[in-house]
Formats: sequence, structure tokens, C-alpha cells
Amino acid sequence: MTTSPERLQRSSEEWKASLTPEQYQVARCGGTERAFTGAFWNNKATGIYHCVCCGSPLFSSETKFDSGTGWPSFWEGVSPGAITTKQDLAHGMVRTEINCARCDAHLGHVFPDGPAPTGQRYCVNSASLTFEQR
Repeated sequence: MTTSPERLQRSSEEWKASLTPEQYQVARCGGTERAFTGAFWNNKATGIYHCVCCGSPLFSSETKFDSGTGWPSFWEGVSPGAITTKQDLAHGMVRTEINCARCDAHLGHVFPDGPAPTGQRYCVNSASLTFEQR
């Protein structure tokens, strides 16, 4: 597992060819899936969640918790360099967007209302993830 992965860039056409329409809309266009509809919001299996676009490891089931929001929620990323953040001013709100550090895929948002030890809630779209069970 690397903490500073080599950047991966592709054209929109290449991303469209490798992703489903929902994955492309969420991960490449900053969309959001409806709550309680994604594949992983209620997943209780042990394993690692990876970026759907580039395969980078992003989150561990060890940091997943039930936030009651209908999206997979984690209190920490799998490594310090796996996720980047940026301010999101869309929809008349000020939020912190989270992205895959390797390919800049939109993952969701992070909020300061999570559990200990970090107090963070990484609210992630299932469409932005794959899951490797262990």
C-alpha cells in the first residue's frame, strides 16, 4: 500500500468506457447516489474499499460505522495520503469534498460529526467504491 500513488489521468471517453453510467456520474461528475440504495451502505463484511476508477485502497472495514445516513461512513481513510479534500460550495452549502488522491474521483464529503477517535464522518458513495473481502 503506497501513501503517495502515481497520479492517473484519463480522458472522459476512457472513463466512460471503463465505468457504468452511475459510476461515471458519481465518481467523475461529482454526483450523489440516493441514500440507502448503494451496494455498500449496509455492508458488514471485513475488507478494504477501493476506488472504482483506479483501484487505490481508500477505506478499511475496521473504520466503517453505521451513521444512519444511508451511505457508507468511515471515521478515517486507509492511509494519510489516500484521500484529498477540497471545499465544495455547490447547492448553497459549504462542505468538504473528498476525492481519491490518485485519480481525483469524487467519493463524497467529510463532516466533523463522526465517532472517536477522529470525530470525522467520511460519507462515501457506494458507486465510487469496490470492495475486496478478506
